[in-house]
Amino acid sequence: MNSIDIDSPYALTPAQIAQFERDGFIKLKNVLSPATLKHYGDEITRLTIALNTQQVPLEERSTYDKAFLQVMNLWEQSAIVTEFVMGKRLGRIATELLQVKGVRLYHDQALYKEPGGGITPAHADQYYWPLSTDRTITAWVPLQAVPVDMGPLGFYARSQSVEFGRDLGISDESEEKISANMAKHGFEFCSGPFDLGELSFHLGWTFHKAGGNVSALPRAVMTVIYMDAEMKLAKALSPAQENDRAHWCPGAKPGEVIVTPRNPLIFSKQTP
Repeated sequence: MNSIDIDSPYALTPAQIAQFERDGFIKLKNVLSPATLKHYGDEITRLTIALNTQQVPLEERSTYDKAFLQVMNLWEQSAIVTEFVMGKRLGRIATELLQVKGVRLYHDQALYKEPGGGITPAHADQYYWPLSTDRTITAWVPLQAVPVDMGPLGFYARSQSVEFGRDLGISDESEEKISANMAKHGFEFCSGPFDLGELSFHLGWTFHKAGGNVSALPRAVMTVIYMDAEMKLAKALSPAQENDRAHWCPGAKPGEVIVTPRNPLIFSKQTP
């Protein structure tokens, strides 16, 4: 698989789908070719550098801001990135892992951990999301291989049903309390390098974290967050969720299916 390909099916096995349902995450090898990652990664990197607004020196930032440079909804800035985010290959994987009929976009975000960048504290993404069910999934797509010294993402297996820590955003407090609770209850932390073309998918409530980047190169990652195509907007439970609602689901109403221009249908089993 050397050509540029974001639409052809990736063969998931029933065992992999069952593994994801059990563990709340999965890492998959050879999902995207080196040529595909280079083609789209060059544009993602260009935009991330151009649109990044972080000007504070690394050593003076908060723990959150030391973790990564974060630029969201690149798909609205570039036709090339739109192609990538709307790609059927990842959308089909997300649909099959969630065991739903189709998926819409919640939003995308580039996460660049600079050389010397700090840890990504333990957290669950869905803390930020005003969504009515747990049928949400993030594709974590490294644009290069990620050895251990770059800070690859790691996951607490089977933590997606744990309610402790769901009220904690990314912070020193979340790292301390969630990590301690996971250790106390014996949840396995699964972490390791990512090969080129390998990526991961995790549920919105799966706890995860990443180490610092002690290498000399940036850890360039693109993420796409998918939700069940029939997802309804929930009432915002915090200022963080209200902020997300305003930014990523503009015009959607609580109790109704989220269908807005910012939440296009990416994949449906009815229209493969």
